[in-house]
Amino acid sequence: MTLLITQEQVESRYRQYHARINEALAECFQKDSPSTLYGPARYILEGKGKRIRPFLTLLAAEAVGGSADQALGVALGVEVLHNFTLMHDDIMDQADLRHGRPTVHKQWNVNAAILSGDMMIAYAYELALQALSARHAEVIHIFNDANITICEGQALDMELELRKDVSIADYLDMISKKTGRLISAALEAGGVAGNGTPAEVDALVTFGEKIGRAFQIQDDYLDIMAGDGKSGKVPGGDVINGKKTWLLLRSLELATGSDRQLLQSIIDNSGTTPDQVPVVKAIYERCGVLEQTQQLINKDTEEALAAVDLLPSIEGREYLKGFACILMKRDF
Repeated sequence: MTLLITQEQVESRYRQYHARINEALAECFQKDSPSTLYGPARYILEGKGKRIRPFLTLLAAEAVGGSADQALGVALGVEVLHNFTLMHDDIMDQADLRHGRPTVHKQWNVNAAILSGDMMIAYAYELALQALSARHAEVIHIFNDANITICEGQALDMELELRKDVSIADYLDMISKKTGRLISAALEAGGVAGNGTPAEVDALVTFGEKIGRAFQIQDDYLDIMAGDGKSGKVPGGDVINGKKTWLLLRSLELATGSDRQLLQSIIDNSGTTPDQVPVVKAIYERCGVLEQTQQLINKDTEEALAAVDLLPSIEGREYLKGFACILMKRDF
C-alpha cells in the first residue's frame, strides 16, 4: 500500500511528539512527600519508554480532524496507566530489570510499588480530565474498560502458565486483552478527544486491535529471531521459559514425531535449556511457522491500514499508517 508521506516524516513527527510527551510527563508527580509514593512513579516514567501508546493517541486525535493539543492530557493519562501496569507486572513476574534499570519493587520494595501503582491509576484519570475536550465521561469509560480488560488479560496469562492444554484461540484472547486493549484504547480515547464520530472512533479501535495483535505476535517472532540481542531479551527467552506463544502453539499443531514430543515437553516442563533454542527454531522452520507468522502479521497490518481509510484528515490517517508500518518493520 502506497503512503502519501515518507518514513522520514513519520519519524520526525514521532521525535517531536516523543519529546513533548516526555517533557509533560516530567511535570507529573511533583510532590516530594511521601517519597515512597511519588518517587517510584517519577522513577518509572524516567525510564526509556518508547511512548508508542500516547503517540498513537495524539495521531488518532489528528486523524479525526482534532489536534494534538486537545488530546495531550489523554495521551499522558494513557502512558501513566501503561506504566502502572508495567510496575505491577514486574512484581508478579518477579522481574529484576526494566530498560536496564532495577524495577521499582527492587529499587524500593513490593509494598511501595503496589501503592505507587494504585496511585498512578487515579492520576491517569485526573490527567484525562484535564484534556481540552467536552467528552470527558467517554474517555473515563474507555480508561475503565481498558483497565478492567488488562487485568483480565493478566489473569488469563497467569492461568495459561499453569495449563498444558492451551489453544491458539486461548492465546489470542489473552494477548488481545493484556496487550491489545491498551493500544486500541489509546487510539479510541484519542479519537474521542479529537471529537471523532462514532464510526471514526470504531475505525480507530479496529486499527488498534489489529495493530495490537500484530505487535505482540511480532514480539514473539523477534524473540526467536533477534539473535543479536536487539530485542533487549535473551534470544529464545520465550522458549527457555516455556511461554505459550503463537509460534509454539501453532508448531505443536503441525509438528509430528520427535519434533512434536520436544515441543510438548517444553510445555509439560514449563521450559527448557538455552541449548535447545536453535533446535526449536529449526522445528519452527520445518513446520513453516516462521513464514506463517510473518503472513499473519502482514494480514493484520493490512487490515489495520484499511480500517482507517474513512478518517477525515488525510494527513492524520497517513501518519497513523506510516507509524504502523514502522512498528511492523522493527527489529527491537
